[in-house]
Amino acid sequence: MTVFSSLKIRGITLKNRLVVSPMCMYSSEDGFANDWHLVHLGSRAVGGAGLIFTEATAVEPRGRISPLDLGIWKDEHIEGLKRIVDFCHSFGAKVGIQLAHAGRKAEDYAPWEREKKKLKGSKHAIAPSPIPYGKDWLVPKEMKQEDIQEVQKAFVNAAKRAVDAGFDVIEIHSAHGYLLHEFLSPISNKRTDNYGDSLENRERFLIEVVRSVRKAIPDSMPLFVRLSCVDYVEGGWTLEDSIHLARALKEEGCDVIDCSSGGIVEEEKVNAYAGFQVPYAERIKKEVGIKTMSVGLITTYEQAEEIIGNSRADLVAIAREFLRDPYLPMRWAKSKGLKPEVPRQYIRAWL
Repeated sequence: MTVFSSLKIRGITLKNRLVVSPMCMYSSEDGFANDWHLVHLGSRAVGGAGLIFTEATAVEPRGRISPLDLGIWKDEHIEGLKRIVDFCHSFGAKVGIQLAHAGRKAEDYAPWEREKKKLKGSKHAIAPSPIPYGKDWLVPKEMKQEDIQEVQKAFVNAAKRAVDAGFDVIEIHSAHGYLLHEFLSPISNKRTDNYGDSLENRERFLIEVVRSVRKAIPDSMPLFVRLSCVDYVEGGWTLEDSIHLARALKEEGCDVIDCSSGGIVEEEKVNAYAGFQVPYAERIKKEVGIKTMSVGLITTYEQAEEIIGNSRADLVAIAREFLRDPYLPMRWAKSKGLKPEVPRQYIRAWL
């Protein structure tokens, strides 16, 4: 296998293993996709990516990471997203949507306004327990049973809209300290009911969301889950916990575990280096027998090829390097003597 090998997952086939990772663009108003999102995501389709993810797309307004994030909490959002999906499809790319809820990390301001306003968090934020993300952050509201049911319903309705918009893949965002991760981690979840305390109880919310979404979407549609495989803080979520959870998610019809890490507390210390999260994807893939996607400081063809060629993961998600070069797959293919897929409009530059 190489990064340019195709990969079949349920009813779709990706033309290669290169994935545009979800990245916040802070360019939306009231959750709507606009020309920026079309050009940004569409350029990566032109450039040859096999799978392109939207940014974290909120399932309800209070679940946005910032007020400038994409949303899919109402039917009116479908049209703008479908326009993007249709354009990307015309260049042979598959398109995924990352459904998300920010939980206690939701903010009422854009990141660059935070310091100016001296405010962190949102007065509407909800969480498993009333524990702020970090110093000077607002205390979130502890979720009641009806809040849990409401958010679960929001994920399901968002998934149905994603199907109507033509997306090929749905990913549930349960990483980086956002709501579903907050339920998983003993750092942020101090509940004593059926959604807290034991590992199985802390996993319950995510598993119920995955189960409900799986039932709401076509059997042919792949379902990914992004996990923070470790918390980087003493007493937090561990890789062994992630392996336990991945087994349960596989039973619920999850097809790919997207292996990231961190984000549960403001003061965590992460030793980030090239490919630092690859071992998480490798171990979950081997021990659980489920497809995995690796992400995190993967910037060269040689890195990506080593990961795929040695079966350490099935997909490679790339973020910042795709911001630097939307035509990364074409450039990598040409540099290795392969014949890249080039849109006819660009052929004169790639002969």
